[in-house]
Amino acid sequence: MRFSLNVDHVAVLRNARQEMNPDPVTAALLAEQAGVDGIVVHLREDRRHVNERDLRLLRELVTTKLDMEMAAVQEIIDIACDVKPDLVTLVPEKRQELTTEGGINVIDNSKLLKETITQLHGSEIEVSLFIEPDIDSIEAAAEIETDFIEIHTGVFANASSEEEQFDELEKIRLGIKHAKKLGLGVNAGHGLDYNNIKIFKELKDIDEVSIGQAVIARAVFVGLKEAVQEMIRLLNS
Repeated sequence: MRFSLNVDHVAVLRNARQEMNPDPVTAALLAEQAGVDGIVVHLREDRRHVNERDLRLLRELVTTKLDMEMAAVQEIIDIACDVKPDLVTLVPEKRQELTTEGGINVIDNSKLLKETITQLHGSEIEVSLFIEPDIDSIEAAAEIETDFIEIHTGVFANASSEEEQFDELEKIRLGIKHAKKLGLGVNAGHGLDYNNIKIFKELKDIDEVSIGQAVIARAVFVGLKEAVQEMIRLLNS
């Protein structure tokens, strides 16, 4: 199971004081040195996290894999086609949300998503859809020819009981199995941390997990290198 680090929260800290530091680009390079398999950033319409400067520098400097999260809006699509990240992950985006609140509605937005995927494929960019572990959504994603899905793990991560957690884990397990049967790559992320990853990593056939806030928060106390390597040890144990 590969591990990509989302460095958006480094940009949030920088932007809180409108300073130059901490720099998410520097964080990404340090994370690569510590052993991550990829870097994730979300270029939002309101630029509350990373900005175009960050994205373009990351494209020049990242040597593992650059995953650009984004909404399916033309302005951001044009930027993605110009920058050419290794992967674009299409996510829903609300102005007032603190973080992405759930999976994209593939069924109701299939025409827009299909057009977006076609544009990105035209620039030789692979595409992932951030969705719930729902069989109908997974089938709809395959029908519009996405390359990957990223399963939203927020419900699992925020479960208030072991029963709820294991019920959601079983939904995710079945979703992964179905996606693989349809020929899709499967990533997963949202709310995963140093505690719940111990259970989550037992799932088979996940290609990659995307983790951000938990690692950046841990880095405040132990440094980014150690925080990254702690997660890598947990994933590989």
